[in-house]
Amino acid sequence: MSPTGGSLEDIPLAPIDLTPKTSFNISLKRISDPLFMLLIMRTIKPFATARCRFFSQVLFLAFTLNLSVGFPVQSAEDLILKENAESLQFAVNEGSWVSLSLLPDGKSFVFDLLGDIYRLDMDGGEAVSITRGMGFDSQPVVSPDGSKVAYISDRDGKDNLWVANIDGSDPIRLSQETYAALISPSWSPDGENIVVTKRTRQIELVEFNVQGGTGVVIKQQGDDGAAENAPGVGAVFSPNGNYLYYAERLGGPDAPVESFPVTQIVRLDLNTGAKIQVTRGEGGGVRPIISPDGRLMVYGTRYETNTGLRIRDLESGDDQWLTYPIQRDTQENFRPSTRGMLPRYEFTPDGDAIILSSGGQFQRIDIDDGASTAIPFTANVDLEIGPDLTKHWRVPTEPFVATLVQDVDLDPNKENYVASVMTRLYTLKKGDDGPEQLTPDNMWAYKPVYSPDGRWIAFVSWTANDGGHIWKIRSNGSGNPQRLTENAAFYTDIVWQPNGERVWALRGNEWMRHQTYSEFGGLGVPLELFSVDEDGGDEQAIFEIGDARVPHFGPEEDRIYLTDEGTLFSVNLDGGDRREHIKVTAPRGNRFAEEAPGAEELRISPDGKYVLAHVIKQVFVVGVPRVGAAVPEVSVRSGSTPVARLTDIGADYLNWSDDGETVLWALGSTIYERELDSIEFRSEGEDEESGEAPEEESDGLFVPLDEHEAVTATRFAVIVERDAPEGNLLIRGANVIAMAGSSLTQMSNPLLAQDLLIINNRIAAIGASGSFDIPEHTEIIEAHGKWIIPGLIDTHAHWEFRAGDVLEPTNWSVAVNLALGVTSGLDVQTANHDYFVYRDLQQAGQMIGQRAFMTGPGIFGVNDFQNYNAVHSYLRRYSDHYNTPNIKAYISGNREQRQWVVKAAEDLGLMPTTEGGGDQKLDLTHAIDGMHGNEHNLPDTPLFDDVVQLYAQTRTAYTPTLIVQYNAESMREYFFTRSEVHDDPKLQRFYPHNRLDELTRRRPAWIRDDEFRFTEGAKAAAEIQRAGGLLGVGGHAELQGMSFHWEMWAYAMGGMSTSEILRAATIDAASILGAPNDLGSIEVGKLADLVILNSNPLDDIRNSIDIDQVIQNGRLYEGDTLEQLWPDQVPFPQTWWQTEEALPPGF
Repeated sequence: MSPTGGSLEDIPLAPIDLTPKTSFNISLKRISDPLFMLLIMRTIKPFATARCRFFSQVLFLAFTLNLSVGFPVQSAEDLILKENAESLQFAVNEGSWVSLSLLPDGKSFVFDLLGDIYRLDMDGGEAVSITRGMGFDSQPVVSPDGSKVAYISDRDGKDNLWVANIDGSDPIRLSQETYAALISPSWSPDGENIVVTKRTRQIELVEFNVQGGTGVVIKQQGDDGAAENAPGVGAVFSPNGNYLYYAERLGGPDAPVESFPVTQIVRLDLNTGAKIQVTRGEGGGVRPIISPDGRLMVYGTRYETNTGLRIRDLESGDDQWLTYPIQRDTQENFRPSTRGMLPRYEFTPDGDAIILSSGGQFQRIDIDDGASTAIPFTANVDLEIGPDLTKHWRVPTEPFVATLVQDVDLDPNKENYVASVMTRLYTLKKGDDGPEQLTPDNMWAYKPVYSPDGRWIAFVSWTANDGGHIWKIRSNGSGNPQRLTENAAFYTDIVWQPNGERVWALRGNEWMRHQTYSEFGGLGVPLELFSVDEDGGDEQAIFEIGDARVPHFGPEEDRIYLTDEGTLFSVNLDGGDRREHIKVTAPRGNRFAEEAPGAEELRISPDGKYVLAHVIKQVFVVGVPRVGAAVPEVSVRSGSTPVARLTDIGADYLNWSDDGETVLWALGSTIYERELDSIEFRSEGEDEESGEAPEEESDGLFVPLDEHEAVTATRFAVIVERDAPEGNLLIRGANVIAMAGSSLTQMSNPLLAQDLLIINNRIAAIGASGSFDIPEHTEIIEAHGKWIIPGLIDTHAHWEFRAGDVLEPTNWSVAVNLALGVTSGLDVQTANHDYFVYRDLQQAGQMIGQRAFMTGPGIFGVNDFQNYNAVHSYLRRYSDHYNTPNIKAYISGNREQRQWVVKAAEDLGLMPTTEGGGDQKLDLTHAIDGMHGNEHNLPDTPLFDDVVQLYAQTRTAYTPTLIVQYNAESMREYFFTRSEVHDDPKLQRFYPHNRLDELTRRRPAWIRDDEFRFTEGAKAAAEIQRAGGLLGVGGHAELQGMSFHWEMWAYAMGGMSTSEILRAATIDAASILGAPNDLGSIEVGKLADLVILNSNPLDDIRNSIDIDQVIQNGRLYEGDTLEQLWPDQVPFPQTWWQTEEALPPGF
């Protein structure tokens, strides 16, 4: 009987076409449904053929054994941006990193170019596209009979292996990957199978039959004789089909470093699994191909700094150079790259030559003598591209609401909140208009918690030089703070004991924290559990807690709970009797971790029945089972115990009310509450994907869980004035390089002997000296012979801040950048949400340093978004709560998920920047899809007109960040080992001395000049800019402030003019930020961010560090010391990294 009461025979069903083109993929969830099984069997019943009877038996086995049955699927493109895609058309006669494959008659070949596949006659001419669309098709390889072409495509949103007719029609998907990368397909000689490299956490070769199946992993004999996966890249069959040749990570025989050579060629016997190594050269071995008669092998190898092809006679062993140089291989970038380690090349059918792409052109290389013949071509590129996400916004000048309420707590009566906001404590009574400041201006206060009776608030302090303490203050604001601890230390994560008699905290060494130059990657100080009497005294160190955090109490007064890498455990008040209660895990995402990542924070409810979990920035409530000796592990996506998700937009902080009846969380400056009894839980099997936002509600409108009717939201709005000086400042007689105008010539044409008037924080007038009236009460700075350029803007910054919500506003990293003329920066991955507090402090004038624009924490693959609504909700944290137009999407999933990010960003007015992580295919799809920016270098250089035009015409903001170059030795080693860094006076003043020693006294490698590739990377960047593209400069924090200048100097070494470099560092960088109307050039009405140089940078770009003074937001600073000279004279504050106490006696 059916669920509706009728017979299954009464259900009208159309027979399923069981040809190889049909998808028949059955999830385990559906297999477990008996009705579904009967429906499938009923569907098969009309096909009373032997083939279908066999198929039904296979299905039965699948049902009983939980096997996956896969058949090729024919499908149109399924990408969300395709519907509204625009067309980008241009013609090219050269191509970058082009793979090709010949047809068996030798008269033509197919090749890939910018994600489409083309066919070209062997004599050259105009190429004809055989695949088109938004999907990125690459690495084509023609079947032995010439009727089919296999290739890798993400047209369904994931990288998969596809086969189409030779004209591109009837594409069929063979694989069923979601996150894995598939690389370098190759046909078996009989045309029945295709072998491909599959890259997940490991590398393996997988063989797919063209008739269907999920693929078979190819095994080889390990050193111990046991079968193991064959980790091959660029595999090809021998003509008889008995062997596979491929590159494997084996390194060099006696190389002093592991980074090169990386791979050698091996041969695998497909009958026995035996493997032999074929190459052992110091240049490695990549991309083998075998001649049609099986006698010759051509392979790529490195000689000195470039790659060439050698030819091996497999019978005699003779090995000679065939051609040199060709495209440089990607051994240093071995993951491997998703388009292989060299572009594919092939023998002609007669074996007399090979055809390859090198230097942007196709070439025929004769086997006998290595003679090269060019095969000219043109291709009419027609790409479907995503939206233009560029937004121009004004740098705000009006008062603002502080971005974050940190560590919010609710009083026991649930009537008042307390939180730390921009280093001070504030309280807010529900229903009141705004918060009231609780702690004085001269105290940095954090981590507030109400006492059990609500009369007191305990908190911790921190100072730039003397560490911190635990304090308490009356919750009604009366009286002064009372210090509870005697010894200065680093205190954090405090909690009152339920009886109110003691305050518990985590404690670390103050000196060690001050010696930790950055907390970008987390706290670097060992911590111990600590308690102190509520009135001070009786300080007790309990035990060292390792990586555990968030001490809190649960149902027992004699046990304290902590979180350690996703596991909730408790100890008694002496630190003993450890008990682990539950482990809560997140999705694995696209990183293929061995274990699912643990929750970031866990808090047990006061009654012990539930755990509040912070997982991938979202809030979950999880039931706590009691299962004896085992520690239950619960995934928030498919838990084995009741799980309820409370947010889609997310949270920065979370907590329980004291009575356990209310869940509390905060995001940005908004506090949310939801009563526990309003929460509906699910159990395992009810909805395995409900760990994600659903596609839509029944009425077609999606409502995030954060806006559920049971959720109340309260704005904790602390209003802050933006800093701006008052008064008039005239810079007299300087030479001005304004970087204003529509052409490079106009931008860089110096205006000699100029007066520049600043009123408050904006440029009011520019003109020849003495040409305009000067207002009364104007301070005049004589600058004859000086050179003024716009303030420099770093579009790939990373700052070194104190994090963990116990912050330090006086910061060295933004200060040294300002002292080196970098007046603004965009930190494109802050790792911590509390970095936004530093942005607020700088805007309020409470921190001296460059303008701190930032994306906030990046959007990573660990988010593992399952639909568009989930992405849209998550991105609202940036647009609605963090008030940043710039976001970072870093390898944030497969193509489908990345396009969801683009579409949501378009809707929310956000500008996502991203990077390919050394994979140029990712870099290209970012430009095609409409990502606003792309950091790090395009690694597969040289770049030719196809890639140059793509980046230039889409105006994808490109910050190559050559200082940490992919597929090459990082440029930082060049400058660190060829510059006097340690003794530079400005770095000595502003850099923590221990960090400067770490960076400069010993470097990891000595490298020849010609091993560096940054000049080639700079040349490629210049070509993009000259073609109309948007180029920035990124220092990547390799040496704060100075590495930005190194990047500019590297551009010059690659052939860029000073004018081009300054354009990238100023006005184009402002456009990358989205703020060219306020920053980036010296024009009336713009913000006064200027660098006054002693010498002309147009003569030599290295004059960029010959700085006399810096003006930032209208304030004038002395360049060497950052002493403020106008509007008031204010010395730079003495801080821990500048004090002589850090030096040994007599030094």
